Amino acid sequence: MATRERPVRGEGSSMPAQFMTARELAQHLNMSVPWVYREAARVGLTAYKFGTGRNAKMQFRVSEVQRWIDQQSVALN
Repeated sequence: MATRERPVRGEGSSMPAQFMTARELAQHLNMSVPWVYREAARVGLTAYKFGTGRNAKMQFRVSEVQRWIDQQSVALN
C-alpha cells in the first residue's frame, strides 16, 4: 500500500496518514465493515481506540496493516 496522504484538519498541508478507520480498512481489504469489527483482532490486526463512550473511534495503524498484509502472501505452484 502506498502511503496515503490526507489533509490535516485546519491546515492547508498534508501529511502521511498514520491510522486508518475501520471503514477505510474494510475498503482497503475489500471486506465489509462488520467483518473488520468482528474479525480484525482474531486475524491479528490491532485496533486503537481514540475517545470514550459512543464517540470513540477504532482505528488501525497503517504500518501494522501493511505488515499483516505482507504476511498473508501465499506461494502458488
